[in-house]
Amino acid sequence: MAQAERTREAVVEAALARLDLSAKTRLLAGQDRWSLPALPQIGLKSLVMSDGPIGVRGVRWTADDPSIALPSPTALAATWDQDLAHRAGTLLAQEARRKGVHVLLAPTVNLHRSPLGGRHFEAYSEDPYLTGVIGAGYVNGVQSGGVGTTAKHFVANDAETDRFTVNNLVSARALRELYLAPFEFIVENAHPWGIMTAYNAVGGTTMTEHHHLVNEILRGEWGFDGFNVSDWTAARSTKGAIEGGLDVAMPGPTTVYGDALAQAVREGRVEEARVDTAVRNVLRLAARVGVLEGAAPAVTDLPDLIDGEDLAREIARRSFVLLRNEREALPLKPGTVALIGAAAHDARVLGGGSATVFPSRIVSPLDGLTTALPEGTLGYAVGADPSTELATARQDFELSAVCRDIDGTVIGTCRVPDGQIHWSGVELPEGVTIQRLRTIELTGTFTPRETGRHTFGIKGIGAYRLGIDGTTYYDDVQLLDHDDPFSGLFDAPVPRAEAELTTGEPVEVSLIHHVTVSEDEALMKDITFALAHQGPRRDPDELIAEAVEAARAADTAVVVVATTDRVESEGFDRTDLRLPGRQDDLVHAVAAANPRTVVIVNSGSPVELPWRDEVAAVLLSWFPGQEAGAALADVLTGAHEPGGRLPTTWGALTAAPVTQVVPKGGELPYAEGVFIGYRAWEKEGRTPAYPFGHGLGYTDWTYESVESDGTTATVHLRNTGERAGREVVQVYLSPDEPGAERPARWLAAFAIVEAGPGESAEATVGLPQRAFEIWDEKTDAWSFVGGSYEIEVGRSITDRRLRTTIRI
Repeated sequence: MAQAERTREAVVEAALARLDLSAKTRLLAGQDRWSLPALPQIGLKSLVMSDGPIGVRGVRWTADDPSIALPSPTALAATWDQDLAHRAGTLLAQEARRKGVHVLLAPTVNLHRSPLGGRHFEAYSEDPYLTGVIGAGYVNGVQSGGVGTTAKHFVANDAETDRFTVNNLVSARALRELYLAPFEFIVENAHPWGIMTAYNAVGGTTMTEHHHLVNEILRGEWGFDGFNVSDWTAARSTKGAIEGGLDVAMPGPTTVYGDALAQAVREGRVEEARVDTAVRNVLRLAARVGVLEGAAPAVTDLPDLIDGEDLAREIARRSFVLLRNEREALPLKPGTVALIGAAAHDARVLGGGSATVFPSRIVSPLDGLTTALPEGTLGYAVGADPSTELATARQDFELSAVCRDIDGTVIGTCRVPDGQIHWSGVELPEGVTIQRLRTIELTGTFTPRETGRHTFGIKGIGAYRLGIDGTTYYDDVQLLDHDDPFSGLFDAPVPRAEAELTTGEPVEVSLIHHVTVSEDEALMKDITFALAHQGPRRDPDELIAEAVEAARAADTAVVVVATTDRVESEGFDRTDLRLPGRQDDLVHAVAAANPRTVVIVNSGSPVELPWRDEVAAVLLSWFPGQEAGAALADVLTGAHEPGGRLPTTWGALTAAPVTQVVPKGGELPYAEGVFIGYRAWEKEGRTPAYPFGHGLGYTDWTYESVESDGTTATVHLRNTGERAGREVVQVYLSPDEPGAERPARWLAAFAIVEAGPGESAEATVGLPQRAFEIWDEKTDAWSFVGGSYEIEVGRSITDRRLRTTIRI
């Protein structure tokens, strides 16, 4: 232990010794939704946490407090670049410090077990090694800026259906080789200051009480010395949680800790030493982030400032995966371009749920290409709208929130840029207290872009009154058919009004919500609802016909297709992999009209592409963050090469080997064992649309030779194209006799090389010992498997260019 760490530990022990039982147990329970209480008697300031992973939202869920929005985690993993992940983390630490945040609730290092996982976009990959490498880079980057991380969700939180109660049945071997592996890699290589335990149970024990996985493996075997925080509302048992290794139960102030934990100690049901261990972990975190008096923070020399917009743009273009490029359709040739798709105008840049942040600007594909292409060469048509539901009231609305007390007296107001209210106690407008607040009115004007029938609706649970242009359309209580506490964020808006409106003529809108008053103070501290809107719906066939005519008249057609919040979001899983709405019909029709059709796929996770062989090019943009359109223009025009490689397999749902995400009788068996992702595709002998690791560039590479001594592999390759490029060199390990219970091959290492036209490059990578090991369930230990292995090097799991045999 370094001297600085010893000094911090001494301060922690001294502070712990000065706390009584009540103060200690209070520290382990959130004082509100996002923070832990200050304890002035020991010089401890309040410690603040915030959601990530693509930005730092802070403690306020509002577009009035903007954040940099980086591309989705799947996009970051598609760069296969640990250094870029480190820079992303460094920027987010900078954002956290700007917002007074000490701990970022990220990264998500669960695996892409099934393509139907609703939160797929928020995790990195189907491969545990790639996930661990990118996650470690991210954690090291954040913590280099003096801000803590919480790698999550520990463990096997790989789907959303019944996520609060599901019991995942995972073999010890699959846990070790797949689901625990990225956490272990990150603990060993990045030393995270926090871990977040999941809602689900594993093997019958909920993760917030899992003594074996938390105390024996995470802390004991791996040596993790950070704090363990519950996912929000996940902790259910005072005794079970504290004995299972949970340090902090969030959110507060009413949790299974606090007064309940103090009482359990006084009654002899819980040993105070267990409380001391948890408090020690929290104080250690506080010392590291600089909120414990007398302890020097872990980072005193902060990294240089990073331009967030520039980095968001760089990550996006480096993440774009060129899946197909026939007839050299990309980069775009000089000529006219027909840009088509609703998502080209209203870009979807991030996934739904707790990963939501509010950037100060969003560059749409239409914005980016308008700036990049010569004037008069770009046209636009909607073509098809993927969304069939209302969206929160943002564009063309000017709204404020007016807060009133029981007498109807105004006690506070604030601007609401996006029609969404999500307030806890710390987020209320100035002058407003939860004790006095009785109604919130979202009020203002809406100026229609189009003449016709406009639909308005409500998102949330409770009593509402909705009025448009002086007419009350709804005055009732809106209920939902489930009890997910986050339904006000994740559920679809319910249509409640239709009004005939005229282009350019403003109308008054009003949505009044009656705040529920509860004797439980904690229940009154989370207020979530929204006003939603949808413009007049045009005939889908007419929209497609207009797009076809635009495509036929242009030299190149660029179609942007996308998923929606109802397809990819926290809170639910997917039921299919189809693009929503008539988007597939649109692409078929445009491709028939213009052979130079380029399709941009704007999704965070796999979708089926039934038209992929009909179009000239397919470019995957993921959820590309706030600089989406600028990065897209960089790549389409050829100013930059698309740098991404698939971090997960893309294929049809009917061919996907692992699709079960719905529990039966409360249980979800991981019956596939260690065979997920490309491991399962190869075992089943199935051919995906695009394999793991696939991605094209704007130049060509020749793989010339590979040598290996069993501990390292050295690859020589040459850029044989006409422009500079970057290549991801992938190294796979294949045992001579894998047997029925071992994959045919797996990713062992990778490296990025760059070279100009005609130049050669060399990549030397280490082959970790773990790549040669399996978990032996009989001995409950790692077992090194010797024998003959092929080192296979190439551009994807199926495009392996070189091989050499080693015997170990």
